[in-house]
Amino acid sequence: MQKLRLRYTKRGRLRFTSHRDIARTFERALRRAGVPMAYSQGFSPHPKVSWVGAAPTGVASEAEYVEVSVVERVDPQALKIALDEALPPGIDVVDIVQAHGGNLTERIDASEWRIELDGVEPAELAKAVSVLLAAESVEVERLTKSGTKMLDVRPAVVSALVEPRSSDAGHDEAGLSQPCGILMTVVRQVTPTVRPDDVLNALRVVADLVPPVPARATRMAQGRLDDEGRLVDPLQQDRES
Repeated sequence: MQKLRLRYTKRGRLRFTSHRDIARTFERALRRAGVPMAYSQGFSPHPKVSWVGAAPTGVASEAEYVEVSVVERVDPQALKIALDEALPPGIDVVDIVQAHGGNLTERIDASEWRIELDGVEPAELAKAVSVLLAAESVEVERLTKSGTKMLDVRPAVVSALVEPRSSDAGHDEAGLSQPCGILMTVVRQVTPTVRPDDVLNALRVVADLVPPVPARATRMAQGRLDDEGRLVDPLQQDRES
């Protein structure tokens, strides 16, 4: 049996798709691509597919991960091409490596997020971020199935900085004339999970920052934090092996 680890994207309209639907779409693509999947034992066998840290509904991602087990040896590059042909636009396989031991989940303890806030001046956003980083604790409300709970966002925020919007970011001239604050933040994957909307709520709490239109969040990377607070590619160890 061979285990493969895949990095894939969730772009465009698919950011509004639930993880359950993404998983179903992926498994259908595996069947269409003729992948010799390994199946679990028991009364209702299912393909051995393991999802790692799926992004919440409503956000895009450049770095989602999944593990698949196959019963026959598969060439990773050939599988990448076959899956890209079978998957819908928005889900693109970026990388595939053969697993070489270890637990992929243990190699991921943080995410880097890009959050675009149209209508917010970068200077205003930078000021709010400074207040957030200076705070020891910032509690926000989280609506759960059992009611409203308080969540301390600050301990999960490793870093946060404001970037200027580049002219080649896909905006027309009219769009570029509007202010847009871009927040790049690294957030630890703690329990309960701190999501991009929690970070935005924290900015509202500490600095009364409320974007005039919904923000757009994209997960840019996942990995383990090194000593300098940077993310290490979770597939690097397999690639080097």
